[in-house]
Amino acid sequence: MAFFSTLNIAATGLTANRLRMDTIAENIANVNTTRTADGGPYQRKTVLFEEIRDNDRFSQVFDGLFGTRASVPAPQGMGVRVTNIVEDESLGPLVYDPSHPDANEDGYVRMPNINIVMEMVNMLAAQRSYEANITAMTAARSLTQRTLEIGQGR
Repeated sequence: MAFFSTLNIAATGLTANRLRMDTIAENIANVNTTRTADGGPYQRKTVLFEEIRDNDRFSQVFDGLFGTRASVPAPQGMGVRVTNIVEDESLGPLVYDPSHPDANEDGYVRMPNINIVMEMVNMLAAQRSYEANITAMTAARSLTQRTLEIGQGR
């Protein structure tokens, strides 16, 4: 049973980090987008995660043991999920470019609030996290395979 829990936890991490990388790629692709459907420059997006907890199942076991309703947190998480994708509301820099179609009367253009270096660092962190989840899945598979081989007497 722990094998499937391990795979599920790693799979939720893979899914969440894939969405995180997709969102970062969208930010990078829109680094020069000065006009969106909303009318302003593109706003940087970030992905929010939260831990999946199995509080209900733990509470039932706890209540069964002690005969009382207690609000005790689950001792182990069950993975991670994306709760929201939010826009960073900070203003991007003003760049002087009087020939730009979105320039104001003074010749300045409001650019997106995207720092390409920060986005690349975030992309590397998401990639490393994705790779760590793949490593966890591979290790769980390998351990299970070895356990089955021991059981067969090899």
